[in-house]
Amino acid sequence: MRDTQHDTDLTLTPGAEAGGPSTVLARLEEFFDAVPRFSATAEEHGPFTLFVRTGPGWHYYARPRLGGDGPFTAADVERVRARQRELGAPESFEWVHETSPGLRAPIESSGLEVHEHPLLVLELDGPSAADPAAENDPTVRVLTIDDPLLPSAVTVPHLAFADPGTQVGVAGPEQLADATRTAIADGQVTRMIGRMEAGRTVVAAIAGPDGLAVASGCHQPVGDVSEIVAVATLPSLRRQGLARRVTAQLVEHARATGIRTVFLSASDDAVARIYESVGFRRIATALIAEPAAEAATS
Repeated sequence: MRDTQHDTDLTLTPGAEAGGPSTVLARLEEFFDAVPRFSATAEEHGPFTLFVRTGPGWHYYARPRLGGDGPFTAADVERVRARQRELGAPESFEWVHETSPGLRAPIESSGLEVHEHPLLVLELDGPSAADPAAENDPTVRVLTIDDPLLPSAVTVPHLAFADPGTQVGVAGPEQLADATRTAIADGQVTRMIGRMEAGRTVVAAIAGPDGLAVASGCHQPVGDVSEIVAVATLPSLRRQGLARRVTAQLVEHARATGIRTVFLSASDDAVARIYESVGFRRIATALIAEPAAEAATS
């Protein structure tokens, strides 16, 4: 649900009804299993697959083994957590509740805190399902690796996610300029360029009057499925429809390049409504488990 992806083709089970909820969830499971393998190794631990990063960047997580249905026990969870501690990786798990309904209880009994996120999909077969104004919106552009807007577009989500929600926040252009310099220095922009060159990430953004991005987002294709991630607005400029316009442009780009299904995990119901306004429908609940904040800092 988070991350880069692995360029593996995803295909429907022969004879399955395209677009049905169970079929869509099965295709998403294939996507979730493929995503980390581009820059991680996969370790099998009972009913779980633990992805272990092989280079710089963020750590990965454990999730239910592709094609498996458990059963899951607290002992299984603890074995994975012990391996994560050994690796110095976060003790985190990600899964879809409707696909693995038996996992939440043993996760919680192991002491991890579970966070719920609406999982939304948009099928792109047939006429465009995106905002009809998206392809004619000159203020939103898909970025190339040499676009001067790219460094600040990479940085906007960091400021936005540090101040979550949909209410107007404090961080503005001055804070963005400072954070962008940091993002360049620590290699975040270089890593994004690598993903773009590999065709694994598409970035769209809206430029402000000072030449910095005021909103940005990505979609990450694997076969004919793509995940929309990191859609964010500079906190001081929220509630102007900027994230909606970026999302619509990403959907239009995905459709135009042969993507059949786009999906995303929204942070909460309020954010989910933004995506529903451009045609997404809620299909399930994505769950992320990690140690409670007080436990993680103790």
